[in-house]
Amino acid sequence: MAEQQEQAAADAMMTRIGQVAMLLHGGDREEARGRFLDLWTEIGEDGDALHRCTVAHYMADAQDDPSDELAWDLRALSAADTLTDGSTDGATDAQTDARITDHQQSLAVRAFYPSLHLSLAVDYANLGRSEAARSHLRRARDTVGVLGDDAYGDGVRAGIGRLELRLDEEGPSGGAPEPTPGQTPGQGRGPGGETLGPPRQRP
Repeated sequence: MAEQQEQAAADAMMTRIGQVAMLLHGGDREEARGRFLDLWTEIGEDGDALHRCTVAHYMADAQDDPSDELAWDLRALSAADTLTDGSTDGATDAQTDARITDHQQSLAVRAFYPSLHLSLAVDYANLGRSEAARSHLRRARDTVGVLGDDAYGDGVRAGIGRLELRLDEEGPSGGAPEPTPGQTPGQGRGPGGETLGPPRQRP
């Protein structure tokens, strides 16, 4: 009974995260930021790693400052690492994967990594830190094989390709790009104004 109650509470949190993500996707960034921060505080820095990873991954997209976006993407990566290093807050690997399957449309824990590393690569590129950007882009490329042949996987692979093109065009010196007219703060853009970062998989 206790295990079922715990699972129900976890499911409820993922539903709440998804509801705030809908606000963000609808363009209400300020409201989404506030609600994600409330959820982050409620979960706690030592709380459920899946919840922390998901909130931080979305919270990064809600930021206006590239440095803040980087900080949240780093939190998301750190939480994901605890999901795959055996520190799963008492849950077995199978239980953790099952929860992600339920809420992330069959996305296993390891499939977080291409998107997480691509997000970080975009963050570093936007901050003019090309070497760090290339490092995370390589990690994204190395892990992309776990993604399925679906819209989400295609979006991440396309994002990797766009960022590779951008970094090649900028050369080894890198440098933060000039904002594209109409660009939303916190979003990396390619040479044609397209979004460079990965799509965020909805809970």
